Amino acid sequence: MKLFARRIMCPIAVALATAASCATAQPWPSKPIRFIVPWPPGGGADVLSRLLAPKLSEFVGRNFIIENRPGAAGNIGTEIAARAPADGYTIVFAYSGTHAINPSLYRKMPFKGSDFAPISWLSQVPQVVVVHPALPVKNIKDLIALARARPGQLSYGSSGNGAVNHLAGELFKSMAGINIVHVPYKGGAAASLAVLTGESPVILGEPAGVVPFINAGKLRAIAVTSGRRSLGMPQLPTVTESGLPGYEVTSWNGVLAPAGTPPDIMTRLNAEFVKVIRAPDMREKLLGMGFEPVGSSGEEFAAHIRAETVKWGKVVASTGMKID
Repeated sequence: MKLFARRIMCPIAVALATAASCATAQPWPSKPIRFIVPWPPGGGADVLSRLLAPKLSEFVGRNFIIENRPGAAGNIGTEIAARAPADGYTIVFAYSGTHAINPSLYRKMPFKGSDFAPISWLSQVPQVVVVHPALPVKNIKDLIALARARPGQLSYGSSGNGAVNHLAGELFKSMAGINIVHVPYKGGAAASLAVLTGESPVILGEPAGVVPFINAGKLRAIAVTSGRRSLGMPQLPTVTESGLPGYEVTSWNGVLAPAGTPPDIMTRLNAEFVKVIRAPDMREKLLGMGFEPVGSSGEEFAAHIRAETVKWGKVVASTGMKID
């Protein structure tokens, strides 16, 4: 009887092992891809991710599911991605704040750069200096003059302590020799709402969060923070052109996977992201929202992150800012 049972069980065990082996060997992707965005809905990161996700889903053949996990200037969602299995089913939106600024700004970081494998540098993003229409300001010189006439009375909003637009504002204050109060909000959408209502009449915001309101005449754009005019908003002068020589701030964004993700999956992800970001119709949409498309190799993105970490480390050190 025992021998008979063994003869039955052995083929069953072999069949189960074969089935498990086949399941393991399923080609990627065999299920949806989790796309973590470490910021709230409505901000620039969320807007860009949701713009790309449908095309990525179409090209790859599996859905890219956006998962907003905000908090701690992007650190919370990014840490979740760092701890995820390196199987190609979790990727994370990265930007200059999470991977170039935060390492110098936060005394304790919940992840390291080596926890990630760069997929592609997606775009460059100049910030836009925007004011509420009721503010008697038409250009950068007007803003500086008003701030000097009302020291400590004006405020500017940002998407959070240590965010790119926070540091952009502090650099602006320092170079212009003015006193404007910083008000941090929980993400770019909340900061945009604050300037819309006049609660914080000035913002150095990501274009995606403010361009619709600029086009509708609800906000007034007076300059861009990049070193040259924006490809998507060439009508706007730079801050340097407008009377503050040497001022330049440009953020960037890209996409990463947990370190150890198989090379063949990384190659496929890179190819699909580059194809989507460089498509003529997508390029037109991105430029219209203030994003300047790049679409790089993983190696190029890794080199860019290293250079930006050094650059922003010096900026953070000059401000003396630290967050526990």
